[in-house]
Amino acid sequence: MMGADRAGTETPRDSMPDLPSADFFDFESLLDQKERDKLAELREFLAAEIAPYAGDWWNKAEFPAHILPKLAALELSTPAERGYSHLFAGLVIAEMTRVDTSIATFFMVHHDLFVQSLHDFGSEDQKRRLLADASSLRITGAFALTEPNHGSDVAGGIETRARRISSATGEPDDGGDAWVLNGAKRWIGNGTFCDYMLVWARDEADGSVRGFIVDATLPGVSRTRIDNKIALRTVQNADIVLADVHVPEANRFANISSFADTRELLRGSRIMVAWQAVGQQLAAFDVARQYAVERHQFGRPLAQFQLIQQQLVTMLGNAVAGMGMMAGLARLQDVGAADMPQVALAKSYVSARMRETVALGRSILGGNGIVTDYRMAKIFSDAEAIYTYEGSFEINTLIAGRAVTGMSAIA
Repeated sequence: MMGADRAGTETPRDSMPDLPSADFFDFESLLDQKERDKLAELREFLAAEIAPYAGDWWNKAEFPAHILPKLAALELSTPAERGYSHLFAGLVIAEMTRVDTSIATFFMVHHDLFVQSLHDFGSEDQKRRLLADASSLRITGAFALTEPNHGSDVAGGIETRARRISSATGEPDDGGDAWVLNGAKRWIGNGTFCDYMLVWARDEADGSVRGFIVDATLPGVSRTRIDNKIALRTVQNADIVLADVHVPEANRFANISSFADTRELLRGSRIMVAWQAVGQQLAAFDVARQYAVERHQFGRPLAQFQLIQQQLVTMLGNAVAGMGMMAGLARLQDVGAADMPQVALAKSYVSARMRETVALGRSILGGNGIVTDYRMAKIFSDAEAIYTYEGSFEINTLIAGRAVTGMSAIA
């Protein structure tokens, strides 16, 4: 069994059926039968199509484009738009992350940001042209917001510029039928291969922030893969440069006139990343427990030692606490009451617990915890990305702090 674990050919959740699940309080039972059946279908897919190969993709920093038709066949794009609960949507991301954080991140960038943007802000024409193909992964999308000089402060610091022009003359025209974009974006997931990017830029005329659907093959668009990452290596992050890129007015999101219009979208994305932090903990617990039960030292299983049991219980407690917080947040989402301070608290708290959990898991594996053969090194490394993106731990902490004190520590 240990050899199978090293090769990554087993689904950790099903490898020890005589022991309780990491969902120790059975939050999954809150789903209806249709959702439980769909989650089981997802797990079967992940076990067959992702788990055996995820480590190799990660080591080689290669994205498995060939799996996209099979992933699309699950029909899980934007679950809430399909009538599923927010708890189910979160558990989908947690389960994907449990098997491979990179695939979960691809899924989130494409569906929870790009496709959801079409649902929320797209015109009827834009939806007609793009939504069906995007939902079924016949085309892929990216969300180009972060810039080389602006991460946490990008809302007010966007430097990418948009100028409205007449396509006939190329001259500035307030009523023109095209836009020219200039600027740079960084850390854009799916950026090296996507068909379209949702690009955020500041209107030179009035300073407002606008969103554009940019064909990634347009003249003036250059994309360079970011190499040498220690996390999310399968995800193809890119540096994007926009040099006099002409975008038709028909590809501007007409329902976006300021960055504030995107709050609901970004709030939902931040919730999904917090669910990733739950999934990372489930993965770390799965791997660490299996290793502790099967690995013998001093003539007996590691799991028989008191300190190892303490570490495992701490890991499990962190995971259960995170799931409980996220289930509560899903309930608030269902009634439209999940505000950004609550989301920020969840993301900061769960990601901090995640960091502790994966560190304990790596420790339990000892030296084997630093090689990807045993999965834990990959889990440990990927957690660092989750800790930072969609609002770093520090920024989310300060958002929650502002809510509970009435005073802002952010300039």
